[in-house]
Amino acid sequence: MSTLSYDATGAAQQALEQHLPALVADRIATRIFAKDHTLWGPDAEAESAVRLGWVEAATVSQALVAGILELRDALKADGVTRIVLCGMGGSSLAPEVIAGTAGVELTVLDSTDPDQVRAALADRLAETAIVVSSKSGSTLETDSQRRIFEHAFTEAGIEAKSRIIIVTDPGSPLDKASREAGYRAVFNADPNVGGRYSALTAFGLVPSGLAGVDIQAFLDEAEEAAEILNEDAAENIGLALGTALGGTNPLRNKIVIAEDGSGIVGFADWAEQLIAESTGKLGTGVLPVVAGPTSPEVTSGAADVLVVRLVAADADVELGDNEVAIAGGLATQMMVWEFATAVAGRLLGINPYDQPDVEAAKVAARGLLDAQPKPTPAAFVDGAIEVRGGDWLRGAATAEEAVGALLGTLDDDSYLSVHAYFDRLAFAELEGIRDPLAGVSGRPVTFGWGPRFLHSTGQFHKGGPAIGVFLQVTAAPAEDLAIPDRPFTFGELISAQAAGDAQVLAGHGRPVLRLHLTDRAAGVAQLQEIIAALAARSASVTEN
Repeated sequence: MSTLSYDATGAAQQALEQHLPALVADRIATRIFAKDHTLWGPDAEAESAVRLGWVEAATVSQALVAGILELRDALKADGVTRIVLCGMGGSSLAPEVIAGTAGVELTVLDSTDPDQVRAALADRLAETAIVVSSKSGSTLETDSQRRIFEHAFTEAGIEAKSRIIIVTDPGSPLDKASREAGYRAVFNADPNVGGRYSALTAFGLVPSGLAGVDIQAFLDEAEEAAEILNEDAAENIGLALGTALGGTNPLRNKIVIAEDGSGIVGFADWAEQLIAESTGKLGTGVLPVVAGPTSPEVTSGAADVLVVRLVAADADVELGDNEVAIAGGLATQMMVWEFATAVAGRLLGINPYDQPDVEAAKVAARGLLDAQPKPTPAAFVDGAIEVRGGDWLRGAATAEEAVGALLGTLDDDSYLSVHAYFDRLAFAELEGIRDPLAGVSGRPVTFGWGPRFLHSTGQFHKGGPAIGVFLQVTAAPAEDLAIPDRPFTFGELISAQAAGDAQVLAGHGRPVLRLHLTDRAAGVAQLQEIIAALAARSASVTEN
């Protein structure tokens, strides 16, 4: 197994000293691995009883390896060199990290943006097979992606069913329909594992393995990690991390996860969903903030922030106050963080296995798709940006003033969350506004691509503490794209998802600034200039 290490200072070390003795004495580690569903209270027992399969996934999933490798060889013999994963949330985040860390190409399509979908279709279609992953078997985004690829294969003279692989829970609507359709392969995942805990199940392994990852070695490493975590001992790093995530006093409810040389690609994005969706409910929870080692939040010293650095095993790290450093291989880290999140749930007094507020945005989006209302008129237009907001805009007449007004609604315990509903690959540079916004606002800032983040941090934004302030960025596509046999297009779908989420957030009394870019390239450039101007002005004030 890869070397696993942990170090903590300040509030994280104090949390360990406060909670670790009781966690060991109460045998929390071995009870988790024994699937004791009573650990999270009476209200959580029913859900927990059918969600603890993750503790044995590294062992149970060994049975999948041979079939995945056999299919990989068969696809290769058919000329398939490219795997596209159509999935959302837990169905896509883990495979993206696994493949990225292994240096293996895997195209992840977790968007309904017409331009991003079209780009995925245009790349080597003749050499492509798709993995359609949906736990429920009814995920709207994934169904739409499957439809457009199936249509594209057929139009290109490719036998569509030979290029479609399904991963879903047994008995789901997708499971039944796929077997009837005769798709190339259908893999059933363990129904007793929730989506965000499914990295070591078929959801993580099938797309990664077909893309070329050594999934046998990956599972072997995870299995060894599970053995170490299944010990009621003070040296249990999973228990230690759990106390840092959920046991600080007072609670530091912004966990800044900083990649600092671990060699794991995109791990914080995976951990973001795991933690936010598991803990953000009943008005409490901890918000993961994906950052770099020198991001403003890392050095802010804010009383509600705890920094977790992902480091290399042999790193000589000098920690600041209220920081954690953790090292380990990818499979090891995934086991540790799943375990630690379950421990944090116990300390927070919540059920880490449900997501009661995720459905609200889906319902709102479907309602807007059905009703097709006219767009809300913009408060004003500034260049390539249409601006919409609440009463807090207070007479703002430019997009820069509108962003400034939004930042003015932040309190000492608030966070800002940026949601960008368009092509995350073609406009990846937009993520660069996160650090400057954190510097200007002095508060933690999260950045999520829509609709991807709805299956990740969306639960926290609606079910966690009501302290979020939201900047939503949408953009007109170059050209819309029809969804076969659906009464709506990809453009209409992503617009409804954005509007629906904004509607739900505003309904929770949270400030939402909506910026719609009428021209993508020009709008992104204008928004970058706005944030740069705000940052320069803030720096000037600080210097003076």
